Amino acid sequence: MTLYPKLIMDALATVTYAGTKKNLVESEMVADQPAINGQKVTVVLEFPRDTDPFLKSTVKAAEAAIKYHCGKDVEVEIMTEFKSKPRPEVGKMLPGVKNIIAVSSGKGGVGKSTVSANLAIALARLGYKVGLLDTDIFGPSMPKMFHVEDARPYATEVDGRQLIEPIEAYGVKLLSIGFFVSPDTATLWRGGMATNALKQLIADANWGELDYFILDTPPGTSDIHLTLLQTLAITGAVIVSTPQQVALADARKGIDMYRNDKVNVPILGLVENMAWFTPAELPENRYYIFGREGCKQLAEEMQVPLLAQIPLVQCICDSGDRGEPAALNSDTATGLAFINLAQAVVTVVNRRNREQAPTKIVGIK
Repeated sequence: MTLYPKLIMDALATVTYAGTKKNLVESEMVADQPAINGQKVTVVLEFPRDTDPFLKSTVKAAEAAIKYHCGKDVEVEIMTEFKSKPRPEVGKMLPGVKNIIAVSSGKGGVGKSTVSANLAIALARLGYKVGLLDTDIFGPSMPKMFHVEDARPYATEVDGRQLIEPIEAYGVKLLSIGFFVSPDTATLWRGGMATNALKQLIADANWGELDYFILDTPPGTSDIHLTLLQTLAITGAVIVSTPQQVALADARKGIDMYRNDKVNVPILGLVENMAWFTPAELPENRYYIFGREGCKQLAEEMQVPLLAQIPLVQCICDSGDRGEPAALNSDTATGLAFINLAQAVVTVVNRRNREQAPTKIVGIK
């Protein structure tokens, strides 16, 4: 069979690129006219970035399509180019970020995301440049807590790279996988897909200059936590727990993860959430529903600061559901509690940076 460029382009037009749901020709991914030398065909495909998850499958499909339409004896060479510069290597991903704070809990349901959101907003209200990454790939909550569920981040070109532009709300730069998946559909991903998505939210986003980068981590100790430790030099961890003994037992596991000899991330302190219940009609009363000062006792045992005791108040839940976190109003007791938490975090981070060496990225597999 005599080969000619249109025949090759027609073959490539039968291959759908998953990133655009269009064929390679419509997606304008064929970077140059196919080169033909006898029975050898060379095609250059241009992808958005070198980390494109569909790269290998698309190259194989293009090669198969050319052989199918032009004959199995045709020698096919697919070369790849990238519109975006390569992703920076580990250790150089966030050059403009001064401090990275992981907000963690060993147990779910203790209010870690509430603390993360309000801490980020409180830091912003104190005048700091703040970013917040929702690293809970399977249960993202930040879009709702910031009342930006309908926001859709777009890409911008920065220094030759296509980067995701974080959503800005209440003075905080925010990204979450929740912006990219349906809120009504379960995210059925294997661990590798989840960690790759997380790396993109970190390294392929335009975070810019930040004083504090808050990581709202999922419960427990998982692939997500290990990916964060292997990708970022975390300044320190804030552990959130209720005073309840079962929650404190899991908080110990979270502390142990960061204090592991191979990890060595400093524990900045503990936050006791739902420390007591105060009814709106009796603001002076305190009812210790989940136990009393359990987190304070754990902090003393672990020799770390108790950064804050946050009461269980109806308005915290209501404000989070409305997308108006309590830290926005420092005139209330709860709003003031989160402002005080932010000030405490600034103090312990400054002390940590003076007295301890920078955290090293974890190298364990």
